[in-house]
Amino acid sequence: MAPQTKRHRKPAISLTRTDHARLSRLAEAHALRNPTVSEELLMELDRARVVPDSSIGLDVVRMGSTVRFTSDLGEDRTVTVVFPGEADIAANKISILTPIGAALIGLSAGQSIDWVARDGRQHRLQVEHVEVTEFAS
Repeated sequence: MAPQTKRHRKPAISLTRTDHARLSRLAEAHALRNPTVSEELLMELDRARVVPDSSIGLDVVRMGSTVRFTSDLGEDRTVTVVFPGEADIAANKISILTPIGAALIGLSAGQSIDWVARDGRQHRLQVEHVEVTEFAS
């Protein structure tokens, strides 16, 4: 079977000013330790529409959001996007500094995005539902 060469266009994303500023600092601080994911996150931040914290939609993935997504691997997962120090796979808390965390940030329910796993394989995920905790942003 030939490798998949079709590339989907990245969907429009939105981030709060607070998340954008915090994530920019985080990505820059981790550039030497984790260059691949840091670069992916910086690219997502560069293309994001930045909005005031009070203007972000309730269905937009931001820091602290709990997200249900499905993937081309047949996964149906619910995770919370957190900062690296709060990550806990057993509790379904994934770091923003993982390929999936960086791919999810800023997406809205119904949007899909391609992401590259640590093994170099490209995958696709779709956000099914977003829950915002009161501590998000």
